[in-house]
Amino acid sequence: MPGMVLFGRRWAIASDDLVFPGVFELFVRVLWWVGILTLYLVHRGKLDCPGGVLLSSYLIVLIILLAVIICTVSAIVCVSMKGTICNPGPRKSMPKLLYVRLALFLPEMVWASLGAAWIEDGFQCDRTVGNGIIATVVVRAAAFSSLCRSWTIIASTAATIAIVFDPLGGKAAPCPAAAPHHLESPESSQLLNGLKTAATSVWETRIKFLCCCVGKDDRTRVAFSSTAELFSTYFSDTDLVPSDIAAGLALLHQQQDSVRNTQEPDQVVSRSPGPSQEADLDAELENCHHYMQFAAAAYGWPLYIYRNPFTGLCRIGGDCCRSRTTDYDLVGGDQLNCHFGSILQTTGLQYRDFIHVSFHDKVYELPFLVALDHRKESVVVAVRGTMSLQDILTDLSAESEPLDLECEVQDCWAHKGISQAARYVYRRLINDGILSQAFSIAPEYRLVVVGHSLGAGAAALLSIMLRTPYPRVRCYAFSPPRGLLSKSLYEYSKTFIVSLVLGKDVIPRLSVANLEDLKRRILRVIAHCNKPKYKILLRGCWYELFGGHPEDLPTELDGGDLTQPLLGERSLLAHGSPAYSFSSDSPLGSPTKYPHLYPPGRIIHLEEVGTSRRFSCYAAAQYSVKWSHESEFSKILIGPKMLTDHMPDILMRALDSVVSGRAACVSCPTQGGSSVDVA
Repeated sequence: MPGMVLFGRRWAIASDDLVFPGVFELFVRVLWWVGILTLYLVHRGKLDCPGGVLLSSYLIVLIILLAVIICTVSAIVCVSMKGTICNPGPRKSMPKLLYVRLALFLPEMVWASLGAAWIEDGFQCDRTVGNGIIATVVVRAAAFSSLCRSWTIIASTAATIAIVFDPLGGKAAPCPAAAPHHLESPESSQLLNGLKTAATSVWETRIKFLCCCVGKDDRTRVAFSSTAELFSTYFSDTDLVPSDIAAGLALLHQQQDSVRNTQEPDQVVSRSPGPSQEADLDAELENCHHYMQFAAAAYGWPLYIYRNPFTGLCRIGGDCCRSRTTDYDLVGGDQLNCHFGSILQTTGLQYRDFIHVSFHDKVYELPFLVALDHRKESVVVAVRGTMSLQDILTDLSAESEPLDLECEVQDCWAHKGISQAARYVYRRLINDGILSQAFSIAPEYRLVVVGHSLGAGAAALLSIMLRTPYPRVRCYAFSPPRGLLSKSLYEYSKTFIVSLVLGKDVIPRLSVANLEDLKRRILRVIAHCNKPKYKILLRGCWYELFGGHPEDLPTELDGGDLTQPLLGERSLLAHGSPAYSFSSDSPLGSPTKYPHLYPPGRIIHLEEVGTSRRFSCYAAAQYSVKWSHESEFSKILIGPKMLTDHMPDILMRALDSVVSGRAACVSCPTQGGSSVDVA
């Protein structure tokens, strides 16, 4: 940070990003240089033959060229190690060194091409002396190997240039030194709007390329535009390069652990949970444990095979190859029999217990199933979570839209993509008569809606939509996204929705507002860092893999607020950025498009306790259980389990452990780990 300016444009790489690539190239080239020099010195006496002089000249020039390149790369590595992320001054000579290094590619490429031509023509040393045959083969093999390495390094460099190329760099580079009063001028505002439009167009092109197989209908195009606008708005107002973000996350994790280890106990009066609260927690935990099977079943055979890698195929293989005609309705998708076989294995139900199973999957249209759960006397609607590119586009359509509900709640706003998906399932359930069919079979049963991840968000919104026609509806949302409901809807949902969150799971903490907060925290921790980036990344990797003492983290935090944008020279792209408006309540500066949103319902939080190990493969984890307030999920926590805690199989194992443990201790005194927070 900031991105380097080369050839008059800004690139998505900083001058302190070249330590590790440079060290790797040095290692390869030094080995290569030593090998070629050794072969030349050992066999140079056997090259006095037709073609030998040419080969000898080629190797001598190659040795000299490699020596010059090694010196240049060594200088690049040494300069890249200097300074800090926010102090690129000691690295001001880096552009000149890179120009020299790039210039050396021309003779290297020419010499590699000439060597390839000479190798193709062949040499005649083996006709001159019998003893020269072996030497010629060895030297020619070395020459050919050097050619391969040359072209490999050239190709790798070209790929690296393509990766770090910033399509907006040519527009961003000319104006880093704009003064604040210049940023207020109409010309600058017009240029800023043009940059934002260009950034949105670039992101939309990238997303279309990555999702080229998704389709081109109207809904998909809308999702492309929504996602591109979110990305361009979020990333265009800072001069962070990817390695800066990685370093910031590593620092945040250590800072977070350091604060947790040193903070004083809360100065509040605590008391044990009342019997009614504890009984309610036990009942809801048992319900979560039961209905999580349906949320997992909605994923179909991929999750089942993942959970049962050795026996899964044998169990559902017969269903995959057998054609069936049943009373249930199968709509859309491929390999439905495989899906249905895994659903039966996961839920333990019979064929006749299923009313509808759909694996139709498009943008804003999620797979779901409807089944009769005789054990709990409920009609279960399970919505699948993220499993495809279409689902990811639904996730990333993060602007808010109003909900038209037949209830007394005011200001009903929700995540656009998830609300569209919930409306699709609602139309299928009501207009196609699926729920009517289910309740005609079991009219006394209760409606329960469940889902995991994206499916949890859709299930929560679906239960809100179904609240009027089915007042007894209940919802169990497993690892739902935080940025889902407006404040009024969040309060309304507490009476019939229960959410379950495991550990540091990032998704229940993920919203546009929290991402903006994370960006501010990254900028703040980088601003106070006095170590070079390569040391931060090395220390961060060691800490993530093996742990350690967070008090040794390489930062100096004085607790001050970041009040100025951390750009190289106050880039125009930071003008008006809400990332530096710390008092703003509206993420990304748009209260109507990206208002603060909240998770659904009451929240049960499972937290791992009694361990600081990075790898828990050899011991069963222990968990505490409590009711938590949504404010406990108002910040994204950094850690090695922030992604794995979201996996449905990990969540199922945690639920198994917690429920079995509480059942075994039903007659024991209440333990401090299984507590209920008292507001």
